[in-house]
Formats: sequence, C-alpha cells, structure tokens
Amino acid sequence: MTEQAQNTTHFGFQTVAEEEKAGMVHGVFTRVASRYDLMNDLMSAGIHRVWKDAMMDWLAPQPWQKLLDVAGGTGDIAFRFLKRAPGAQAVVCDLTESMLIEGQKRAEAERLGDDLDWVVGDAMALPFETGSFDVVTNAFGTRNVTRIQDWLNEAYRVLKPGGRLMVLEFSQMPNPMLQWAYDRYSFNVIPVMGQIVTNDRGSYQYLVESIRKFPDQDTFADMIRRAGFEQVKYRNMSMGIAALHSGWKI
Repeated sequence: MTEQAQNTTHFGFQTVAEEEKAGMVHGVFTRVASRYDLMNDLMSAGIHRVWKDAMMDWLAPQPWQKLLDVAGGTGDIAFRFLKRAPGAQAVVCDLTESMLIEGQKRAEAERLGDDLDWVVGDAMALPFETGSFDVVTNAFGTRNVTRIQDWLNEAYRVLKPGGRLMVLEFSQMPNPMLQWAYDRYSFNVIPVMGQIVTNDRGSYQYLVESIRKFPDQDTFADMIRRAGFEQVKYRNMSMGIAALHSGWKI
C-alpha cells in the first residue's frame, strides 16, 4: 500500500486527505442541522422511524443499562432507548455541536433531559473511560467516519464485558434491479429535495454518495468481528436498503 493510499479516504465520490474529512463532514451536518429531522422523514417517507423501532425491538433496552449513542445527532436513538427503559441513562456523542443543540431542544420538549447527556466527541477517539457502557449504538453515522475500523475498536473499548454494539446503516440491496431503481431515486430526487428544503444540494449529494461507498453487509460484519466482537449478526431492513448489525463484547 502506498503512502498516498494510506493518507487518503473518500468524501462521497471525492478522494480527500484523511485529515480533511472530519471537517468536511462537520460542515455538512452544521449546515443541515436545523432541518435534519425533517429531511429524514421526507427522504424515507418516514420509514427510518420503522427501522429505528426495529433496532429497539432487537436491542430490548433495560432500565439498568447505560447507553452511548455515537454520532447520535439530534437524539433519535437515545430518546427511543429511554422511552423503552425508564430509569436507564443515555449519552449522545457527536462531532457536530449544532446537531446536539437541536437534540437538546427536543429533549427539553419531551422532558427527557434528566437521564440524557450530550457530549461533543470523535467516534475514532471516544472521550470515555474503558468499560463505561452497557450498550453502544450508531444510526446512519458510521459511513461518515474517516476510519471505520478505528470507531469499531473504540466501541469495543468503551463497552463493559457483556456489552452490546448495534449499528443501523444504509447498505446494499441483493437484487440488482431494485438497487438500480433505488439508485435512480437517490441520485435524482434526494439532492433536489435537499436544495428545496435546506437550500443545500451539495450536502445531500454527499450523503447519497457516501451510502454507495459504504461496505456491504458481510464486509461490515467482518469489520465488527475484527474489532473483537462475537456473535455478530445482521438483519436487512426494507430488502437491504438499510441493515442492522449486532455484536457482543464477550
């Protein structure tokens, strides 16, 4: 592997220096933070809510657990976790402070602030002690991380023995014709929608491209195993548009 290959990564379909990607991703989510939740509903016709509920069904939150939601943004996963397990605690960690601010507004409106903390931090160097959490989650943030394996290694580190990782991320459809149709929708509709709703076509062009650069289900499962997790499994959502990955620190 050349030095150049070691020091570059992708930002959508662009090749960029590794040290530049985090700032570029930060810029994307800073620009779209105020309309992020609305765009999620519009882009997926609300189906992302079904996927997140399925995530909670498989996770089965318990009142004694402490959750870390990495790249948790506006708190969708943490809110669901706390509502399923009253008495549990949650921490939302995200690189983009403006996303956390939007989440804090939601937490105040839903009266969930007492059991919820918000921390600005990098998934590849989590600002938490080893063995701090019972559950670590990530929903639609993994593909934005510069070095995905580093983030998975960090997830393993901050989990307690017996803890669980669960990742919800866009993935690959096994049917080529369905993938072709989904690609046409993604590239032709979502950036235009982003322009209309957020006045920012470029950020949603990146988000669509980043989905195509993400590893397929089996490759990502192998990366989770490489971090040390066992009993790694995945479930396809909506025929593979997204996938839920689960692993245990045993």
